[in-house]
Amino acid sequence: MPQWLPRAMLLAMWIITTFGVALWLFVRLQNLIMLLLISLFLALALEPAVNWLHRHRWPRGPATGAVMLLVMGLAVAFFSLLGSMLLGQVLAFAAEVPSMIRAALRWFNSTFDTSYSPTTLLNEVSSASGVVEQYASRIADNVWGAGTTVMVLLFNGLAIALFTFYLCADGPRFRRVICSVLPPRTQRETLRAWEIAIEKTGGYLYSRALLAIVCAGAHYAMFIVLDIPFAFALALWVGVLSQFIPTVGTYIGGAVPVLVALLVGIGPAVWVLLFVIVYQQFENYLLQPRITAKTLDMHPAVAFGSVLAGVAILGAPGALLALPMGASLQAFLGTYIRRYEVEEHHLLPSARASAEPAPEPDDPGTHGAEAGEGGRAGGDDAPGPGPTPPPRD
Repeated sequence: MPQWLPRAMLLAMWIITTFGVALWLFVRLQNLIMLLLISLFLALALEPAVNWLHRHRWPRGPATGAVMLLVMGLAVAFFSLLGSMLLGQVLAFAAEVPSMIRAALRWFNSTFDTSYSPTTLLNEVSSASGVVEQYASRIADNVWGAGTTVMVLLFNGLAIALFTFYLCADGPRFRRVICSVLPPRTQRETLRAWEIAIEKTGGYLYSRALLAIVCAGAHYAMFIVLDIPFAFALALWVGVLSQFIPTVGTYIGGAVPVLVALLVGIGPAVWVLLFVIVYQQFENYLLQPRITAKTLDMHPAVAFGSVLAGVAILGAPGALLALPMGASLQAFLGTYIRRYEVEEHHLLPSARASAEPAPEPDDPGTHGAEAGEGGRAGGDDAPGPGPTPPPRD
């Protein structure tokens, strides 16, 4: 047996054992790792606001708490308004059901020459109440599981809030601890990457929040003019979904106001649809480039692909983390990847625009230059150019 074979076998066993233990720990701690990852990106997003308050003589702890309370208040207000809108729409739809049934029965009787009455239909519905009661009892049996799920969600939310607070409030101390175990050159690169992540993640999210506020305000004014019910909640819905869900968020956010406007009439629904389309074009070509000029503007296809990749890898939390992760990755690639000048080619758009138009054929200066060049190039008496020296490396 060669002398190196036992050592190689022992090393392979150690590698396999270490990999197995690491995989086992990752599976067991997957939930904790996910919570830490979400908390890290939330801390990166909140740190620019915390740093701004800290520069204005706020301690980091109270500044972090104030920013987190503001964000949580906005989130609670959004979901409460959304819930009230959905509840109101369900109640309004339930109130319209009898008149819709009568209209449908009149059309059915006149079309197919039948004589169904609302009373007969109600009796048939009441005969099927046993199925509804069984379904209700099944839902009651699952109340305990639903309550457990709510408790788990509350615990995860509190854990994310706690980790986010400590990562943001003790950010400088945390970075100092990490850099204390790294050599000086690696310390500089780590701090540079951390600074890029803070700037791009926070800047991207803040620019999107500003665009969402402007979008919600414009749609709210339009809904008030058209007398659309739940105008404020619908405007928040359009603003948030169109900015924080790339590409498809615009259509999802605009479809709900159109459906609600149909309760008022076809004319208001058409006007809402036209306004959503026109505002989207105005935002894409005029508003968004100005607001995102100092932050990082992602291409819509890149943003949509990032969301799909995040959902495929991490599930629902991946959709939340995809945009800041994509923005930070794009910033890292733009900082650390070396770029070269692109050669001119007919398949590529020209990078140079001609500063001056081509001279006219009757320009005397042009004729003189052409004549001089022709004399030098084609004259028999003019000495020919010497041999071209070989290029140097």
